[in-house]
Amino acid sequence: MQPTADFDAPALVRSLLRRRRQGALATLTAPSGAPYCSLVNLASHWDGSPILLISKLARHTRNLLADPRVSLMLDERTAGDPLEGARITLSGTAEPIAGDAVAAIKRRYLNVHPGAAGYAEFTDFSFFVIRSSSVHLVAGFGRIIDLRPEQFLTDLTDTHALIADEQSVIDHMNDEHLGTMKLYAELLGGAPGDWRCTGCDPDGIDLQAGADTLRLSFPQRVTTFAALRKALQDSADRARATVGKLDSSQTTRPE
Repeated sequence: MQPTADFDAPALVRSLLRRRRQGALATLTAPSGAPYCSLVNLASHWDGSPILLISKLARHTRNLLADPRVSLMLDERTAGDPLEGARITLSGTAEPIAGDAVAAIKRRYLNVHPGAAGYAEFTDFSFFVIRSSSVHLVAGFGRIIDLRPEQFLTDLTDTHALIADEQSVIDHMNDEHLGTMKLYAELLGGAPGDWRCTGCDPDGIDLQAGADTLRLSFPQRVTTFAALRKALQDSADRARATVGKLDSSQTTRPE
């Protein structure tokens, strides 16, 4: 049975990839080829691909270095029966991050896992990105579908400058617009908390308060700072109009 027309499967997949901070990683045991599954922490690449920071001492790392084919399961983790929540299984290959790319990937990972700073410098730890070949989404009866990478990954064409200056955007939002971060979170149904921006990409921004995560998606993909500023301002205006609970003195429009 195909999903109904009102079901936005790519949006749900993108949301899970951006919000989930842990997942079940399946690798192939070397040399037998037996399946092996382990729990891993995650961040997301600017295009939405999962990022791992894993030790060469771990079995799953040894496995994927011998055979990079992997799958990764993420789920919604809602209250009640876990099988009633949405989940995805992403299939692909694990690709090591090397050279000049490491610094930016490390910064992006530590923004969502600050506790990893204590071991990210260890010589046995390395960053990997999972390059997907497909994703299988299960989101309830009549909502089971396979998607191709181009259907859910973010297009990074013409966004080099935006990505290169991501951290300055994050710092500005957290230094100057914490009230707006809380307003975004309230609009998205988040619980009260110390909400901060942890990531920015052409499709939206990531918010985090402790272990809670949210995704503010933009109506349209942005490729310039002017477009990003407008998307953030429009989102703040929409949040104020929708929520209408915070005093205007507590929030400012992102500039």
